[in-house]
Amino acid sequence: MNSGIAELEAAIHQTKSVRRYDVDWLRVLALGLLIVYHVVVSFQPWAVKIFFIQNEEPLEWLWIFMALINIWRIPILFLISGMGVCFAMQRRNWKQLLKDRTIRILIPFVFGFFFICPISAFIAMKNFGYPVSYVPNTGHLWFLANIFLYVLLLLPLLSFLNKRPANRLFDAVKKIIGVRAGLLLFAVPVMLEAMLINPQHFSSYALSEHGFWLGMVCFITGFIFVSLGSNFWRVVERDRKIILLLAVSLYVIRLFAFELEGPHLSTALESMCWMIAALGFGSAYLNKPSDKLVYFSTAVYPIYIVHMPVQYAVSFILFPLALPASVKLLLLLFGTFGGSLMLYEVAIKHLKWIRPLFGLKIS
Repeated sequence: MNSGIAELEAAIHQTKSVRRYDVDWLRVLALGLLIVYHVVVSFQPWAVKIFFIQNEEPLEWLWIFMALINIWRIPILFLISGMGVCFAMQRRNWKQLLKDRTIRILIPFVFGFFFICPISAFIAMKNFGYPVSYVPNTGHLWFLANIFLYVLLLLPLLSFLNKRPANRLFDAVKKIIGVRAGLLLFAVPVMLEAMLINPQHFSSYALSEHGFWLGMVCFITGFIFVSLGSNFWRVVERDRKIILLLAVSLYVIRLFAFELEGPHLSTALESMCWMIAALGFGSAYLNKPSDKLVYFSTAVYPIYIVHMPVQYAVSFILFPLALPASVKLLLLLFGTFGGSLMLYEVAIKHLKWIRPLFGLKIS
């Protein structure tokens, strides 16, 4: 009896350990979208309130599209991080996992806190005419601290679940998600978090109680997704279209009935629908090896880390020019991505002593 259970658990572990190229692609796309999001913020009339360098002529209509991703742009990073931890635990013990996340997450966060984010603050202070000073801050890397804390706090629970993949909880979840649209079960914890914390804005994640607990919920959810093995991927592919239809419907309601600030419960449901739909379509179309993926899965993290000071520097030079806002938008997108990519290719990628500071292996 015990040997049979052991064989079943080994088989489940083997199924889970198969590399998911789609998850790698979603991580690349999520971080890339976040850079686009930050660029668009600079063309909103309230950008200066959150210490972004703001163009004088706004492009407010762009927010119709950014508001669509605003409610899941950060949660999906926590979700993918939880999935990544589950994948990693198939190859590493808890000590190796902690060491790996320290190198990949904590070191880049600490380095960014002292040496990357202060550059953005310096340029912003210069732009606004404030007295310039050196101000260490979490900046756009705040969520890295959350992810590392989740690993530390949840490691005993995650290790327990990882060693017992054939448990009653996962068996019950598999039965529920087997029902059409049963995946919406995973929206319930997100909805409960939004109801209990009741933030002023659902999308207020950075350095907030809401951002911390929502991130933890999504992190655990991502871990469970991978723990369910091939059963989850089969179901998420099957239901991807109906979940996407629900996400679009909820967004349309939020746009026209609530001017993009809907009730927390419906917004939380919409947020999870977008993430599940992304996983479903990713599984259907992106789960295959690619030379481009090999490059971007390595490059996107350091590119994201440096993009904000690059964006601020380009904005500082570009925005005073007498150019149409649409032209400035294109130039800022090109300058931010191009400048960040150049830093990666010229310096970060090749200098061994720099690579760990950006979450890269030395060789």
